[in-house]
Amino acid sequence: MHILIADDEPIIRMGLRAMLQEMGHTVTAANDGREALQQLRRHTFDLVILDVKMPYTDGLQAAQTISRTTPLPILLLTAFSEADLIERAANLPIHGYLVKPIRPDQLAAAMAIAVRRFADTQALQQQTAELSQKLAARQLIDQAKQQLMASGLSEEEAYRTIQQRARHSRQSMEQVAQEILKQTR
Repeated sequence: MHILIADDEPIIRMGLRAMLQEMGHTVTAANDGREALQQLRRHTFDLVILDVKMPYTDGLQAAQTISRTTPLPILLLTAFSEADLIERAANLPIHGYLVKPIRPDQLAAAMAIAVRRFADTQALQQQTAELSQKLAARQLIDQAKQQLMASGLSEEEAYRTIQQRARHSRQSMEQVAQEILKQTR
């Protein structure tokens, strides 16, 4: 994977880079959240690891921006396990939270889970969008069916009429429904 790490402590940054490279990953490092966001505009990454407390743009702010603009799996790192930080992080679309110092096995496990949770979330969002589109199409077809029924057709006849028009015109039932509703307005 191509991984972006952001930590204001050079020793931590170098240690993370070494761990990740040893695991076979390509790593780009940033000194703070602002620099991380700049890197994201220039390059494509598979995972982002952000320190929570950094100057300029902290990890929480950067995670929020990343999730809005360039959704990616995000892991947060911190030397602090304060309840308020954990609460703020829990309200963000992040995929893991690690407390320093980090061992390679912990990092590898957290990365695997983060990537999987992100993929699951993306799949659910896609599914939700598709279902919303289908529901909107169904509602439109029902409205067109009601319009046809107002002209004396039974519900079954109205549905069949929409189906047949769609088949003959090689359009979707949704497109035919839109045409029917336009004609009656």
